[in-house]
Amino acid sequence: QVQLVESGGGLVQAGGSLRLSCAASGLAVSSHGMGWFRQAPGKQREFVAAITWTGGSTSYADSVKGRFTISRDNAKNTVYLQMNSLKPEDTAVYYCAAVRTGFSITLRDYGYWGQGTQVTVSS
Repeated sequence: QVQLVESGGGLVQAGGSLRLSCAASGLAVSSHGMGWFRQAPGKQREFVAAITWTGGSTSYADSVKGRFTISRDNAKNTVYLQMNSLKPEDTAVYYCAAVRTGFSITLRDYGYWGQGTQVTVSS
């Protein structure tokens, strides 16, 4: 049974930083493309960042480029999202996800999802 468990969310002031973690079980992150998505109240879930199974390539939404960094630690079977220079518009529930095969920035290609962690950025 695949489980993805996010942690590290919380309340932070604008300009601050948070690091989200996604611990996987039942699935080797070293064999899957991994991604982060977010969903703000009243909005659709949107792509934030993705990393290939090798870790050699990453992709970011334009809104977070230069501020967020996705990384992976295969030994810990964990994926991270370092978020710097946070803005109030980054407030959302952040979800970790694993692609069934390959690499993708498209939500529908992700077959495994965590339960989400809340990030709130105050102005």
